[in-house]
Amino acid sequence: MRTVLVTGPGGAGRTTLAAATALAAARKGARALLLTTESSAPETVLGTSLGAEAPTPIAPGLHARRIDPGDRFRQEFLAFQERAGAALDLLGAAPLDEDELTELPGSEDFALLQALRAEHASDAWDTVVVDMPSAAETIRLLALPNQVRRYLRRLLPPERQAARALRPVLAQLAGVPMPAQKLYEAAQRWETELSAVQRVIDDPGTSVRLVTEAGPVAAANLRAIRAGLALHGRRTDGVVVNRLLPTGSADPFLAALSGSQQTALKALREEFPDVPVHEVPHLGHDPQGVDELDALIDGPAGETVDTGTGNTGTADTGEGGDHDRNGETAGRRPDPWTVEDRLATDGLLVWRVPLPGAERRGLGLVRRGDEIVVTVGRFRRIRTLPSVLRRCTVSGAGLRDGVLEIRFSPDPDLWPKSD
Repeated sequence: MRTVLVTGPGGAGRTTLAAATALAAARKGARALLLTTESSAPETVLGTSLGAEAPTPIAPGLHARRIDPGDRFRQEFLAFQERAGAALDLLGAAPLDEDELTELPGSEDFALLQALRAEHASDAWDTVVVDMPSAAETIRLLALPNQVRRYLRRLLPPERQAARALRPVLAQLAGVPMPAQKLYEAAQRWETELSAVQRVIDDPGTSVRLVTEAGPVAAANLRAIRAGLALHGRRTDGVVVNRLLPTGSADPFLAALSGSQQTALKALREEFPDVPVHEVPHLGHDPQGVDELDALIDGPAGETVDTGTGNTGTADTGEGGDHDRNGETAGRRPDPWTVEDRLATDGLLVWRVPLPGAERRGLGLVRRGDEIVVTVGRFRRIRTLPSVLRRCTVSGAGLRDGVLEIRFSPDPDLWPKSD
């Protein structure tokens, strides 16, 4: 299944282009679904109201669904209350009613990821297009499953369940389920759900598409976004430049605006030499309804919203390249963070981290035990060192041609000694 995550700076028209991308897939015979958390903009673009319970038919082959984060939060919280009922009774806590629950900050992110996982598992679609939040939020959202899994492993290490066999006995004596058991059961449920979400994000058919307008700061903004996506191993399959004015206008005002756009467009092509940069003309108004979205598909740049089938580039396989608990790595791309052996020539091992768009200013690197923390501008990632690098010390690092090279020297106290 093909999954296209459409994002970009706020106000660039990503909802419109996400809808057009899904429509383009449907026009080519695919079973296409558009997922969104927005309430009014997608309905205006598509020209019809959307349901939250089930996908709404929009056009032949195309469905759309609006995710209601508030409803999912209420259902999840009520289910948690029911599971923890005995412990809450012991504490004398009064349960909350459904009508007094409102979602907490961050619940929209989890609702979107859960909906994507569920639709991916349904096998009902050939293409799922997701109208994502703004680019910076999208990067953090795509990093969320691995980050939460790391927190769970630190706070509730699985090896501490060794005495689990005694808990039923203790629970019988106490008359209520032991809190620790409930914590580990909840952690296991979260781990299972987050692992499923991570598999969708890491799937070879999943990519990110950036939507932007051609302005003087577009290239600089997208450079930081590209670096953040690369830090987390996310693949960018294209940059869509929206609302381009026609060239050659006799009106001096329009000619100046068009010239400025063409200059920005040239800068974007130079910034993304290995990524297709597509152009979408300005229609003179905001598209509303399927017929007007067709104008974006059938216009001069008809390939703009093509969902594509090629899977070039790479994405990471998870924290430190670790397998899931069941050991499965099928359906994932190779880890782009590769270790280069230079022991014979330089006495070093080099961890190569592709970071196109990154600049030395704002680049940070810290080792904490068996983990390394890489900061690129406002984005940060923590990775577990591969086993061979845990027996080494960091001896230096450098950014060259969009690749961060972290140099490791074998630690004499930990490195195997030859006879």
